[in-house]
Amino acid sequence: MAQVLIVDDEMGIRELLSEILADEGHSVWLAENAAVARRLRAEKRPDLVLLDIWMPDTDGISLLKEWSAGGLLTMPVVMMSGHGTIDSAVEATRIGATDFLEKPIALQKLLATVKKALKHEAVLQKRPLTLDAFTRSPLLKDLKRRLEQAAAKTSVLLLKSASGSIAEICARTLQTHRTPWLDLSTLSTPLTQEMLQNASGGIVFIADLAQFGKLQQMNLVFAIERLERQNLQLVAASSRSLSALVDSGWDPLLVNRLGEVWVALPQISGHADDVPEIATLLLADLAERGEVPLRHFSSGAQNALRLHRWQGEWAELLTTVKNLALSALDEEISADDVARTLQTEASGATTPLAAMFFDLPLREAREGFERLYFEYHLSGERGNMTRLAEKTGLERTHLYRKLRQLGLNIGRRSDERE
Repeated sequence: MAQVLIVDDEMGIRELLSEILADEGHSVWLAENAAVARRLRAEKRPDLVLLDIWMPDTDGISLLKEWSAGGLLTMPVVMMSGHGTIDSAVEATRIGATDFLEKPIALQKLLATVKKALKHEAVLQKRPLTLDAFTRSPLLKDLKRRLEQAAAKTSVLLLKSASGSIAEICARTLQTHRTPWLDLSTLSTPLTQEMLQNASGGIVFIADLAQFGKLQQMNLVFAIERLERQNLQLVAASSRSLSALVDSGWDPLLVNRLGEVWVALPQISGHADDVPEIATLLLADLAERGEVPLRHFSSGAQNALRLHRWQGEWAELLTTVKNLALSALDEEISADDVARTLQTEASGATTPLAAMFFDLPLREAREGFERLYFEYHLSGERGNMTRLAEKTGLERTHLYRKLRQLGLNIGRRSDERE
């Protein structure tokens, strides 16, 4: 039989529905509010949820939207309300609810609805994670607004300093529910007119331009030329700069077209308070995809993640969350697990800082490291060029030339002011 989660703030309703469904052989879990419902949904992964609309902390419609936006609507949800209206039922169905029960709930109506919903569970498709799920992160709320504002005015949108799963989360945010999705990164054959027609009205996605070979670049040109005709939007991410793409052999005209409208991925290093929510949702998404076992962070683990300096930015956070889920011995990831994983990364041969450069061409990697190196020592010596020359072992004329070459603003020399 099935596992059923009943979410209702009225104890009498919870107990009555629990007794009926238990008599039918189902395992039943009870939640009196949205907070408990979130926890039980994550821990028990129910086959069906009966969700009341009117609740004191977070109403059922808002919780349904949260699950839908976060890619967590992987089970059928039946809404319940004693004050049900046609508008409520229509809105809930639009968001993703399977059915609607009006209180008082008749026994036969309850059993028939549960049976129908559990049949629907077998064919229910998981919705992907989007930025809508990050309800408490000002950083990602701001990113969502920037993406939507930019995407409204262009058919080609570039995501700078992004790649992989975080790029997909951004692109999925712009995808209207149930519209087509075409990932050019997965194609190893020439793109055809039929493929674009089948994706009409949807999103064409590229996880990382830096990984594209010649055939995939040709597919990209083919797609760009037909975007407006097929009512398509291209969302392409790149972990490398546009100039680096040109240096590696990309057509400059194509690169210029890709870079006309862009949104840069924000840095998380200065937004510590956002990290726990981001990490928690990324962890839940990995579990839903079946990439990691079911895990959740303890409060101590969340604090440890909050206090860490994410020098490797999104790439470091994503790999850390995945490694924590795969290496933790218990379902709850502890602060010790976080410390052990981050300490291993810091002491290993491949540190987060080093990992930033390994996928880049040698020249770009060298320039990137030199820029970080001189920024660090400029800050440490407070712009004093005499001490900086001594620290780095460079003759002053060579030092000035190097800083200008790297585009570092040295301003007025501090040693001239002293």
